[in-house]
Amino acid sequence: MPRRHRSSRGVLLPASLKKNDKLAYILIFLFSIIVFAAVVALGKYKLQVNLGFDKHIFAHFNALTNTFVALLLISALYAVKQKRYNTHKRLMLWAMVLSVLFLVSYICHHLFNEETKYGGEGLVKIIYYIILFSHILLAGLILPFILFTAYCGLIAEYDKHRKLARITWPLWLYVAVTGVVVYLMISPYYT
Repeated sequence: MPRRHRSSRGVLLPASLKKNDKLAYILIFLFSIIVFAAVVALGKYKLQVNLGFDKHIFAHFNALTNTFVALLLISALYAVKQKRYNTHKRLMLWAMVLSVLFLVSYICHHLFNEETKYGGEGLVKIIYYIILFSHILLAGLILPFILFTAYCGLIAEYDKHRKLARITWPLWLYVAVTGVVVYLMISPYYT
């Protein structure tokens, strides 16, 4: 009999996906590699296109999206602590959808814009680069963990899901919040 977990009404939730670890590992690995390769390629390719609007709109959208992802993550944590598992699931899935939209917008921003150099000086510049470096490093590493954590939840392997989420959730929140901080620090230097 499949394991169930309590929903927002105390009723147990069944698995949303049929367990297929081999396929899941392949898809998570492939998707993570493709995303990583696309982001790395951004450093080599720029499109010189007149879009007819401020191309930094993508960066503004990214900051807004990261803000909503952070709020969704915090709300989802609150929901799970309240044993409102359906709400938790919906909030986390929305955080993933917004993260995909963020990724598309991030790629567009870096395809259509030249690199912006940070113009601050002194201690603020050091702080900016520490935040930026940690953000980039964790953003590059977190994707497969997010996907695997979600997979474990969707197949109702809640013990694994909880163990992974204790690591994945704070790192994902850190990436979302520092994405906004980096934007706020670099956006005055957009040209």
